Amino acid sequence: MTGNWLLVLSIVFTVHMAHGCPQKCLCHMASKTADCKNRGFTEIPAHLPPETQILLLQNNRIWRINQNAFTRTPLLKILDLSNNSLSSFAPGALQKLRYLQVLNLTRNLIHYIENKTFSFLPHLKELDLSSNSIVRLPETFGNSTGNITLLSVKHNKLQKMERVLLESLPNLKVVLFKDNPWLCNCNVFGLKLWLESFLYRGGISDGIICATPGIRKGKDLLKVPYELFGACPLTTAHTHLATTHHHSFEHRSSLKHSHHNEHGENSRLSCEPKPKPRPVNLRHAIATVVITGVVCGIVCLMMLAAAVYGCAYAAITAKYHKEHLAPARQHGTPEEKEPFDSSLA
Repeated sequence: MTGNWLLVLSIVFTVHMAHGCPQKCLCHMASKTADCKNRGFTEIPAHLPPETQILLLQNNRIWRINQNAFTRTPLLKILDLSNNSLSSFAPGALQKLRYLQVLNLTRNLIHYIENKTFSFLPHLKELDLSSNSIVRLPETFGNSTGNITLLSVKHNKLQKMERVLLESLPNLKVVLFKDNPWLCNCNVFGLKLWLESFLYRGGISDGIICATPGIRKGKDLLKVPYELFGACPLTTAHTHLATTHHHSFEHRSSLKHSHHNEHGENSRLSCEPKPKPRPVNLRHAIATVVITGVVCGIVCLMMLAAAVYGCAYAAITAKYHKEHLAPARQHGTPEEKEPFDSSLA
């Protein structure tokens, strides 16, 4: 009996080692999943089955990812590293994961993301960076990240976000910004324009709520009037205007106002708006046209009334002369006819 049990255990161990599943993990060959969560790992486990497509590593203590961590698992499609202790990535740590589609990095200790961190992930569709301590995002995630459809950066420490980063993700459908200390000054102007365009195209977002300055704390960025950005530097406003697609005349009018109010104060890093900006928008333009039309109409009516009055007066005068003066010239008075009669006698 003991020999039979040893035989069974030997077979199980042999199969386990043949598939290369780490001792603490559960490998499901049918679903091609390696379940390594809640196992106390401090780094990516080695000897994973090469055919693994789903790797679950949440709730561990992983604090770094070595450059060759995924060399044995090039077919990964879903990688869950949530609730670990990651603070950074080694250069090229993810470059072997060319088929990765979902990357979950929530609840880690990440402070910033370097440029092109996610390069060589051409099939990446969902990137979740929420619940970290990220204070800065790069201008690009990588050369081949244009297929990302979902991006979450909520619950971080972001004050601003480069518009060029979002524009490098043309297939975005959902972007989540919630619970960040957004600074709603000139630095967020381009993000406001991008977000309006994104929502207009049918995108989904939880919006951007301003944290500073104090006068805008708690306000939705989309509801901050364009006039309040009238003191932004020309380089900021003009650059954003050149690459945005506006869908209303009011946006264009507001940007022109931003251009005309610039007086070369590019050194004003805080870029706070002027206390009393001069608004120029669609409503004022319509009001101007209406008032001008009313004034012109009144003038035209006055001219028409004067013309009618003049014509009426001329007609009455002509009638009067015709009825009273003409007979008098034809028949004359008795005194005027008498000398003429006397000469005939």
